[in-house]
Amino acid sequence: MRPGESLEGSSSAHGRCIDANNITNSGTERCLTHLSSATRRMKRVTTKRRMRGTNERMRDGGMTAMRCFLWSLVLCSLSSRAQGFIYTCGGTLKGRNGSIESPGFPYGYPNGANCTWVIVGEEGSRIQLIFLSFAIEEEYDFLSLYDGHPHPANFRTRLTGFQVPPPVTSTGNVFSLRLTSDFAVSAHGFKLNYEELHSSSCGNPGVPPKAVLSGGGRFAVGDSVRYSCVPGYVLDGHATLTCITNAGNAAVWDFPAPICRAEDTCGGTVRGGSGVVTSPGYPGNYGNQADCTWILLAEPGDTISVIFTDFQTEEKYDYLEVEGSEPPTIWLSGTNVPSPIVSNKNWLRLHFVTDGNHRYRGFSAHYQGKTGEI
Repeated sequence: MRPGESLEGSSSAHGRCIDANNITNSGTERCLTHLSSATRRMKRVTTKRRMRGTNERMRDGGMTAMRCFLWSLVLCSLSSRAQGFIYTCGGTLKGRNGSIESPGFPYGYPNGANCTWVIVGEEGSRIQLIFLSFAIEEEYDFLSLYDGHPHPANFRTRLTGFQVPPPVTSTGNVFSLRLTSDFAVSAHGFKLNYEELHSSSCGNPGVPPKAVLSGGGRFAVGDSVRYSCVPGYVLDGHATLTCITNAGNAAVWDFPAPICRAEDTCGGTVRGGSGVVTSPGYPGNYGNQADCTWILLAEPGDTISVIFTDFQTEEKYDYLEVEGSEPPTIWLSGTNVPSPIVSNKNWLRLHFVTDGNHRYRGFSAHYQGKTGEI
């Protein structure tokens, strides 16, 4: 099943090796190509001396075409048993609900993967993704989400790393996912459930790490949920969320899900008309492995504008994610001062993440509430 073919609710593609009872030249070429790719990967970690020895042995006689073919059958058989050899992946999924797994899950997705899933719901509906498991090589392999068909104009956000993401909901009846991996390390991959939501449902708001959720039911308009934290953690954000109808007559939660954080961590909830948010240690350098979340809250019906006065991060590896604007998620990285950002709700969420290597000065941003602009 290639990307674009309808699975009609199916969630994954399966690996294929050629049938020994139906050997064709094209089938032989596919498995030989797989063997050749594996050989090239092995050569990258082979010393020059061993490479010279291998070349000499191949020149002295080499492997016959039949032996190569038999080896390819063995490799395909072993890979299939390990569920690690995936020939195709992705597709178009239709139906009220279903699940998607990365190829090879949970044994690991292949290197060089490029898989696209397109979920199509009924007209007037929305699609919600609820992640059950998530482990993707951080900053090298990505799961990109598109609010619609997989076109750059519909790009929503990209996910990477080993933390299970919160639920994500589309604005229309089409939601697309694209998994891309490099040619080195991989991880066990991801598994998620998707569900079709109608205009009267907000969908599951999710349970952040170290949080406890009570209430809910159908998550319909008028329903409320309440959050608390496990001992040793404090709640940042609104403890109670209510499902309401927005100006577009769609059901939405009135606030983002809160977070639970330890007392000595960065980030927090910021309330008030104006102020400044800076990266940890600013104007000195921020630390490695930072993971800070700020939630800027304005009065209901107001918006928030953020103006950056300084921005210095390690490009592509350290970044600031801004959620709650248009487009819904903005990724900022590098040394160019970003343009001002204006929320389309009464809140903005800023998520600052750094890796374990270089440290830069970070950022400073001034925020200002704007009355009655939603």
